[in-house]
Amino acid sequence: MRDRFPGSMMTVSVAAAAVGAVISVSVTRASAQAPAPKTAWGEPDLQGIWTDETDTPLQRPAKWADQEFFTEAQRRDLDRARSQLGGKDNRAERGTELDVTGSYNDLFISRKHTGLRTSRIVDPPNGRIPPLTPQAQKTAAVEREFRLALMQATETCRIKYATCNGGQYVAVRSPRYEEPAPRYNAARMNRHDGPEDANLTERCLPGGLPSIGGNSFRRIVQTPGGITMYYDIGQGQGWQRNIVMNGSPHLPAPIRQWFGDSRGHWEGDTLVVDVTNFSPKTDYQGSRENLHLVERWTRTGPTSLAYEVTIEDPTVWTRPWTVKQEFTKQNDQENRIYYEPRCVEGNYALPGWLRGHRLEELAFKEGHGPDPATKDGSEALTQAAVPQDPLQ
Repeated sequence: MRDRFPGSMMTVSVAAAAVGAVISVSVTRASAQAPAPKTAWGEPDLQGIWTDETDTPLQRPAKWADQEFFTEAQRRDLDRARSQLGGKDNRAERGTELDVTGSYNDLFISRKHTGLRTSRIVDPPNGRIPPLTPQAQKTAAVEREFRLALMQATETCRIKYATCNGGQYVAVRSPRYEEPAPRYNAARMNRHDGPEDANLTERCLPGGLPSIGGNSFRRIVQTPGGITMYYDIGQGQGWQRNIVMNGSPHLPAPIRQWFGDSRGHWEGDTLVVDVTNFSPKTDYQGSRENLHLVERWTRTGPTSLAYEVTIEDPTVWTRPWTVKQEFTKQNDQENRIYYEPRCVEGNYALPGWLRGHRLEELAFKEGHGPDPATKDGSEALTQAAVPQDPLQ
């Protein structure tokens, strides 16, 4: 059985020195807070490379109801069960589309130890994202209806996989195949007419703020009157944000940025950052240009950093909600952040992917091979093939 809990979480975005020991959980439910270290100019020192060394669901699964923290026994049981999970490299029935889409090399995908909390969301108290507003529900339904229509002729819908719930199987491509997406596309769809049909990650466009969970590292650098944070995430979609600390107001409303406009100030030892002015092309859980974040960064010990963010968009959710995350300081000498994003500059896959779909369409037009619309290119089958993580 291969070890699904590697000793260091430097496997995705950061080049690491050899580390053999299994990571220890550095966050505690209640610990004495030491005085925050200071910079040479007297501000709380948040500098360094930081990452979250445990896995915690964003939302609390129903099976843990109102339980905010796991017991130690529960964490051990979850770690044991998760270490035995297979992944996308598990084979399905030979010759099926599910077999082909599922047989993806899972060897280098890591799982971290189970965290202390049953959800990153701490408010509302149930650990769940608040209900959507009526308008947001309508927007989500329109988008899902469109994506299901593009999948109607696929194996996913024919065998009634969960990713086709709400849709139906029809053996021919949908007449909606030529329609534009209901709004600027940020997710996968079963169409490949141009780059905008791919999701943001496939286009090497990072998800941006708030960056919660996953294999993500950030380096914080401070100067007198300025703070910058570099996020090294995913497969090279690194990005940098600069936090304005001079007390000036937010940018005018018409000026929109991919990572929003961050304005910070100190409240005691806590860095408080107000973020607005997001681009309508960004997307976080359905929220776009009206997303508003209030972040709180607090150094809680020599190697610990607490992060809290309150997320608000009155056009999407019925109330604000708050997430907490604990970061552990990494070794500044033994690790390296790659500041130049690798994804955009070397993204040869996307044009090749589009070219491949054009060749499939040409072959079908000439009477060779299946209609490309009958193949699930949204990877719904791949996702369905992955064993369910008991932590989720």
